[in-house]
Amino acid sequence: MRDLLRLLLPLLLWLASFSAIYGLHGLGCALRWPEVALPLMSLFRWLLLIFWLAALLAQLGLFIGLRSERFGSASGFVRRTSLALSGVAVLATLWTLHPLALLRACDTG
Repeated sequence: MRDLLRLLLPLLLWLASFSAIYGLHGLGCALRWPEVALPLMSLFRWLLLIFWLAALLAQLGLFIGLRSERFGSASGFVRRTSLALSGVAVLATLWTLHPLALLRACDTG
């Protein structure tokens, strides 16, 4: 059962992060957070970047944990597969959430 969790957790964490951050994006647009000015950028952009960084750090922490003797699998196949999936999840977090940092927020037309 633990091996199944090791295999599923990286992509489930990515899915939860993706959903939460894009949900936060929609909420921020609806509540007009881009209009709230803070040093360097808006409240909206700060929150999105903080959540993106937290998701990335969680993915990296999971990757490191899966490499350790304590949390890694004793099975060679599960260990290699869970690390590969964790690497894919790190890249997916970088790739699918980078538009938050690069594109304009709340473009209405």
